[in-house]
Amino acid sequence: MKLAAVTVDGVRRAGVVEEDSIALLSTTVDDIVRGAPMGTHGEVLPLAEVRLEAPLHRFNRDILCTGWNYLDHFLESSGKREGQGPAEMPLRPTFFTKGPDTVIGPSDDIAYDPEISAKWDYEAEIAMVIGRDGRSIPEEKALDHVFGFLVANDVSQRDLQRAHGGQWLKGKSLDATMPLGPWITTADSVDLTDMQVQCEVNGVLLQNASSAQMAFSFTRIIAELSHGMTLRAGDVILTGTPSGIGAAREPQLFLHDGDVVVTRVSGLGELRNTVTLTELS
Repeated sequence: MKLAAVTVDGVRRAGVVEEDSIALLSTTVDDIVRGAPMGTHGEVLPLAEVRLEAPLHRFNRDILCTGWNYLDHFLESSGKREGQGPAEMPLRPTFFTKGPDTVIGPSDDIAYDPEISAKWDYEAEIAMVIGRDGRSIPEEKALDHVFGFLVANDVSQRDLQRAHGGQWLKGKSLDATMPLGPWITTADSVDLTDMQVQCEVNGVLLQNASSAQMAFSFTRIIAELSHGMTLRAGDVILTGTPSGIGAAREPQLFLHDGDVVVTRVSGLGELRNTVTLTELS
C-alpha cells in the first residue's frame, strides 16, 4: 500500500495511491503511522490533479541518519574528507541527525542560498519510517517495527560540514532542503533485497546503486540505533547514500539555482525538485 499526503479544501489528509488515482482518507499519514485506524476510503481523485506533500508533517525529533553506508561511497571520499571520519570503513554504523524543518515535498523547490554555502551536494537515499515503539530491538525483530519506506535526498552543504568542528548537523540542516516522499510504501509491499537508488541532475545520471551494496542492512541499522535508545512511531531514518556525490567528483560538481534534481528508488517512487534561489540568511 502507498500512503500519500495532500491538502484538500484546506485540510491535510492521507490518501491511498493506486496507479493513477488517490483515494482520500479522513485522517492523516502521521496519525496512521502512529496507530490510528485508516477508516474507509472517500473521494477518489486523479493523481495528476493533486499536489503531493511530504507524507509526514509531524516529527518526534530530528531526522535520524546513517553515514557511509555504501562501501563505494566511503572509498570515493577517501582523502577528501578534510579530517572528517576514519581512514577505514567503520565496523558499526555511523549516525547523525538533521533538523525536521529540512523536509519538503516530492515536487517542492529545494531552497538554495549561495550566501550561506558554496557547496550544495545531492545524496539519494532510502528512508525508513518507524511504526512501533521499541528499544534495544534485535535484528530478527527489527522489521516488525518498520511502518514503511520512502525516497529522500539528503541535500548537504559540504563547506558547512567542515566549518563547525567537524560535526555534520549544521551542514545537513538548512531549512527546506530535503525532499521526502512521494509516498510511504508499507513494509509488506517492499522487496528489500535489491532496490535501485538513483539521482539525476539536469537529466544526467550521477548516482546509481543497489540497496544490496549497503554495508549495514536495514535491520542492523535499527538494532544498532535502538540499542539503549527508544525509537518511536513516526521516527524517520535515512539509510545512507551510494557513490557519485558531487564533492567526490573531479572536478567537483555542486548544485546551483535552476538545477532539476530527480531522486528515485525502484519500488518506492520518484522525487522531482528544482533548486531555487531562496534567502535563508
